[in-house]
Amino acid sequence: MELKEIVERIGIIRTRANLSARALSLTIGKNASYIHLLESEKTTFEPSLSVLLDIIEVCGSTPEEFFYYDINAYKQDKQALEFFKTLSSNQKNAIMNLYTK
Repeated sequence: MELKEIVERIGIIRTRANLSARALSLTIGKNASYIHLLESEKTTFEPSLSVLLDIIEVCGSTPEEFFYYDINAYKQDKQALEFFKTLSSNQKNAIMNLYTK
């Protein structure tokens, strides 16, 4: 995943958490303009892994969701997988047979 996509996803989860860039910056112990600068088009720095994990946690997300191939489909896909896990082997096979046709 490239920096541009990481920054876009930070914006997505920050917005979902209803946090301003300033509030998020201060909550993770950074300068008030840290997130604003990170999200700007002229970003010249990358957040460290520990800062990224703090951002993800503060925004009420998980690393699994953040790095999921389609962050907007994560919750629905996870719900579908949880349902799929409850099915018997025969039911799973029937669904897979429908899918592969």
